Amino acid sequence: MADQFQTFNNQIPVKPKAWYQNYSKAYLWLLVIVASFIFGFFFGQNNIENQDTDQIITKTSDTLASIFANNPDIDTKLFQEVWDELHSQYIDKSKIDDGQLYYGAIYGMVAAIDDPHTTFMDPKVAQEFADDLKGEFSGIGAEIGRKNNMLIIIAALPGTPAEHAGLKNGDRILAIDSKDATELSADQAVSLIRGDKGTKVTLSVLSKGENTAKDVTITRDKISVPSVTYKQENDIAIVKISSFNDDTSTVFASVAKKILSQNPKGLIIDLRSNPGGYLDKAVDLAGYWLEPGQVVVREEFADKSQNLEHKAATGTSLRKFKTVVLVNEGSASASEILAGALQDYNIAELVGQKTYGKGSVQKLIPLRSDSALKITVAKWLTPLGRSIEPDGITPDQVVEFTLEDYNGDRDPQMDKAIELIAN
Repeated sequence: MADQFQTFNNQIPVKPKAWYQNYSKAYLWLLVIVASFIFGFFFGQNNIENQDTDQIITKTSDTLASIFANNPDIDTKLFQEVWDELHSQYIDKSKIDDGQLYYGAIYGMVAAIDDPHTTFMDPKVAQEFADDLKGEFSGIGAEIGRKNNMLIIIAALPGTPAEHAGLKNGDRILAIDSKDATELSADQAVSLIRGDKGTKVTLSVLSKGENTAKDVTITRDKISVPSVTYKQENDIAIVKISSFNDDTSTVFASVAKKILSQNPKGLIIDLRSNPGGYLDKAVDLAGYWLEPGQVVVREEFADKSQNLEHKAATGTSLRKFKTVVLVNEGSASASEILAGALQDYNIAELVGQKTYGKGSVQKLIPLRSDSALKITVAKWLTPLGRSIEPDGITPDQVVEFTLEDYNGDRDPQMDKAIELIAN
């Protein structure tokens, strides 16, 4: 599947991925098929139309033929001619798959718009997309990264097949199903390890302090990863939001109760490498700091009469805590909405690096045959009218996070956030 759409991915103009994005939460953000999935630029509205798919597709072949007939530059017979020549002339007929040709044509049509966030999804990709927004995937439940030029287990998630198999932090992965893995990126390794529930994968691992590698065979299972995690260190609450998924509002509400009961001296919201997600989840979370009725984000359409203001409604239960928000080049979409709102109202100080700059709104349209179209319909502005795309949001305190910091187990951005709260 990945090879099938390689050419399509190369046509999409996307910003290069920062080195650290190869190391963080690779077990979750795996969708390398579509370029927008690599960076996780998820659609911004939780408003998928509940329509019959036959009603969604209104353009019949006759309608399309009439449209093309009015354009002298389009020869509708060209498609059939190319199709026929491929089937009759191509040297290796076994490589011709009519389904791939069909979906490839649709991918190419959508890609011609030259918008990296407007993409067609075949049924498999559409299902993976929906699963990731639920925080679910099938795999072994291990966080994988490259550190000091080695592919290692960063963490085995509690209760997952990886933990049950005895994988430990720092284990080196030398091979995956007998394939040499020493030079693989984290994304490439995850693409090999991830698979259908009930299937097996064998890792050759070398643990710390051992001289001989061992083969560990693990049965894949459904993995659920919460989008919000919480810990407290030195009387500072640290909340990591990895994405804005189905569970984000519910989990964050529980975390907020813990923070209020523990009454820390400050709060750090870590949005680094958070690719975004549902718009309404970002609006929900902003409400914990904003006053009810304050604008969280403005949505601007081509038809100005459709413009919307999304306003806070949750309440200000966390506003009393000094808050620092961590961002980087991997913070996009809904992450930028939350960070931008807190910055506009001078509620929180932003620390880290300039965000990605994904300020457009996508709508997911179900199509026949369980496929889908993710299409850009609007753009986002912060409460003060700042455009998020393409420049992103600049932190109040710009702090670099280098490869040397990562390999040395240092986090100068987190250190700065703690310093700001302590002072």
